[in-house]
Amino acid sequence: MTKMIIWFKEITKNDVAKVGGKTANLGELYGKVKMPVPDGFAITADAYKYFIQYNRLDLLIKNKIKNSNIHNIKNLRKVGKKIRTAIKNGKMPEDLKEKILKNFEHLEKKYGKTTVAVRSSATAEDLKGASFAGQQETYLNVSKNNLIKRIKDCFASLFTDRAISYRKDKGFDNLKVYLSVAIQRQINSKASGVMFTLDPDTGWSDVIVINGSWGLGDYIVQGVVTPDEFRVFKPTLGLIEKKIAEKKIMEVRTKSGVAKACVPKNKQNVSVLTDKEIKQLAQYAIKIEKHYKTPMDIEWAKDSKQLYILQARPETVQSLKKKNILEVYSLEKKSLQKSKVLVKGQAIGRKVGTGKANIIRNVSSIKHFKKGQVLVTEMTDPDWEPIMKIASAIVTEKGGRTSHAAIVSRELGIPAVIGAENAMKLVKQFQPITVDCTSDPGKVWSGILKYKVEKKRIEKIPRTKTKILVNIGIPEEALEASRLPVDGVGLARQEFIINSYIREHPLYMIEQGRGQEFIDKLAEGIAKLAAPFYPRPVVVRLSDFKSNEYANLRGGRKYEPVENNPMIGWRGASRYVDNIFEPAFRLECKALRKCIDEMGLTNIIVMVPFCRTIEEAKKTIKIMKSEGLKGKKYVMAEIPSNIILADKFSKYFDGFSIGSNDLTQLTLGIDRDSEKLAKTADERNPAVMRLIEQLIKTAHKYKRKVGICGQAPSDFPDFVKFLIKNKIDSISINPDVAVKTKLMVAKMEKR
Repeated sequence: MTKMIIWFKEITKNDVAKVGGKTANLGELYGKVKMPVPDGFAITADAYKYFIQYNRLDLLIKNKIKNSNIHNIKNLRKVGKKIRTAIKNGKMPEDLKEKILKNFEHLEKKYGKTTVAVRSSATAEDLKGASFAGQQETYLNVSKNNLIKRIKDCFASLFTDRAISYRKDKGFDNLKVYLSVAIQRQINSKASGVMFTLDPDTGWSDVIVINGSWGLGDYIVQGVVTPDEFRVFKPTLGLIEKKIAEKKIMEVRTKSGVAKACVPKNKQNVSVLTDKEIKQLAQYAIKIEKHYKTPMDIEWAKDSKQLYILQARPETVQSLKKKNILEVYSLEKKSLQKSKVLVKGQAIGRKVGTGKANIIRNVSSIKHFKKGQVLVTEMTDPDWEPIMKIASAIVTEKGGRTSHAAIVSRELGIPAVIGAENAMKLVKQFQPITVDCTSDPGKVWSGILKYKVEKKRIEKIPRTKTKILVNIGIPEEALEASRLPVDGVGLARQEFIINSYIREHPLYMIEQGRGQEFIDKLAEGIAKLAAPFYPRPVVVRLSDFKSNEYANLRGGRKYEPVENNPMIGWRGASRYVDNIFEPAFRLECKALRKCIDEMGLTNIIVMVPFCRTIEEAKKTIKIMKSEGLKGKKYVMAEIPSNIILADKFSKYFDGFSIGSNDLTQLTLGIDRDSEKLAKTADERNPAVMRLIEQLIKTAHKYKRKVGICGQAPSDFPDFVKFLIKNKIDSISINPDVAVKTKLMVAKMEKR
């Protein structure tokens, strides 16, 4: 008799034909990678074949599959049910049954009385080209008394409707795929989840994305709960993002299996992992990815004592994409004016999908779904796969980035908005809608909106002596821009982060005892900007709100004066050194220090805006040093005094960044908000250009760098020519003209 039982310690990743993809990887993790994998054994594919032949089911399966149109959902259900019923009613051969129970007893002898997870593992599963996510069944907390029944249930699940359909679509012969079953020691999971060694939506390879919730892990994959999400930056192991979800329910072990339970109120909004545990999981993920030499999709769990790895398989979407081509989707702005956002959720993929909404409340109604419609439902599981592949987009009320709906949407290349609360109420049946996943959060708009798709080839382009950088507004723009052939970020504005992430006045938060919350949120936003470009430099400008803008933040009016012309009022460095605002400025310093010291984002360069005098420069630097803020520091050159006294400012700063908009305003005495004077506010005015020329000469004399981060280089090629001629060190422009500008600069430098 061929080998029917193999223990994990004997299995490697090369044993897919014997034990299926899932168990082959479990054996590899257990024996080769030395991961903390709960022990167990495999009932092999040969044992499955033996069972099928013993019960004379091979001919029945062959005839049912070959003689049926499985693209017809009604026929598919009929065929699948007949095959599954026949397998479940089959008898386990006595010799095989005896071997299974004997090995179970050995597991108990080794680890004490236990229950097991009974996990299906097909011989065409967890491969690099297809994940087969959730196509077969897994049963948790199975006792010895119920073991044989659950093994037969696993055998039967090789022929679930979704598995038959999926294999057909992926080009696998349904008659040549066999099933192994992993019998694995059950962990009493206090928390569990999934992690990817790249961003599963964008393909960013320098980040580990970890999802987790209380209890067993099924509810995350099923989309029943929205999990916590953590992002760890691989090069430094810095925790750059932490989202804590409200987790009201969980799946727990019972005497007879598993059941739904309520999460205690004091744990519903608490992180399921400590920072130390997050870092440990990230280290496991890096080790696994290094061993397999490909991005990985990994399941984990923790009991009261330690973390465990339950599964690892190759990531099957982003890792197979061509890296030198970017597809950029964007909605036409005109069409947005006639529409409204119906609901928001997590964006899966970076695409746009349109169609009529079809609200499907349960899987029994999927026969009413038509190709090209948008599926709107509470959540999906593998039984929904036959209609998911014909949907133009998907919207679910529940779930997170590692839910079934998210995983399948990515694999199918369909945009999805996940965790969109009340979507089935706010979207009407058959209403024309647009699912917009061009940024996060994803949005569902009313109506069919026009959009365009640009394909950008990221080819090798000439290197330039002049550094070409990009200006970044919000953190969500950073990742896409980081893929461009640019040298870093010349201007990242903190006020954009404060406006989108915090929305409250820092002094108001300090008064409420919430200063640390401000620090954490600001640090997270800065990290999202800096990490994608690492180790390329990212110049982060300290907050430059005007008094009227600060007043508009929650709680702000109490702390802000009313100024007739805020543009030349209490802004920039004059705030930082003021006794009233200094405590708020120190929060910014602490946030930046957290990014640099704790997250390891040493590519950050801090820039001081609107620094009118040398005295302001001295005091600002003194405060920054007292907060332990190290590294290079730049100053904006946007006031004539910065240029006239460039030799003095050079003693305190490592570089200058020309803010051409403000410099033009203050050189020509123009209110840049005045419509009547708009034509006069031109950076190419000879007075402005002479000041820029003077600054570059003086700064270079004192070995200081000079860049420009104003709008002019993005708009005027002749202005770029002037900057190159005067040997400026860097030009920072908008991402949409970055490649064009770099090519232009390369040509100019050759002349």
